[in-house]
Amino acid sequence: MDKFTTLTGVAAPLPITNIDTDMIIPKQYLKTIARTGLGAGLFSEMRFNEDGSENPDFVLNKPAYRKAQILVVEDNFGCGSSREHAPWALLDYGIRCVISTSFADIFYNNCFQNGVLPAKVSPEDLKKLMDDASRGANATLTVDLESQVIRGPDGGAVKFEIDDFRKHCMLNGLDAIGLTMVKKPKIDAFEEKLGQRAWS
Repeated sequence: MDKFTTLTGVAAPLPITNIDTDMIIPKQYLKTIARTGLGAGLFSEMRFNEDGSENPDFVLNKPAYRKAQILVVEDNFGCGSSREHAPWALLDYGIRCVISTSFADIFYNNCFQNGVLPAKVSPEDLKKLMDDASRGANATLTVDLESQVIRGPDGGAVKFEIDDFRKHCMLNGLDAIGLTMVKKPKIDAFEEKLGQRAWS
């Protein structure tokens, strides 16, 4: 998993409440267990018309937001089914951070296991960030995980919530496997000691 320290990128506004995982990555894309290639299906029912052409009104199809790395969304993002494909699709598209007032629990946990930072802010701060993200070509935010601060294009800053353990994992690029590998020397020492006991 890639480390997340500081991210400066275009932020796309998606002012919709209760965006569920089926909206993030529809069920027809769940046939794969590969983490790559899912970006093409991200928000596909909103991004594309029935004939496969792009919906010009959807935010990620607008020129200013095509390379967005940050999403600013409304309450309860990632609700619905527990599919891990949702953060996979976000990451494969290029989204490294999602900012909201609240996330569904399973989606929230899945983000941390896949290198996507879900940043929780107050309703007042979300309103400011949504306004910042609505500035088109000037919609650049900087997310500083170490200081837990999001800075807007005008220099304003808001704080976001994250617990210390998850922060440590994101800063160091540690998923569940990475956390285990950090303790490999202790595991090896324990197994060696256990082996010696078995032969004594």
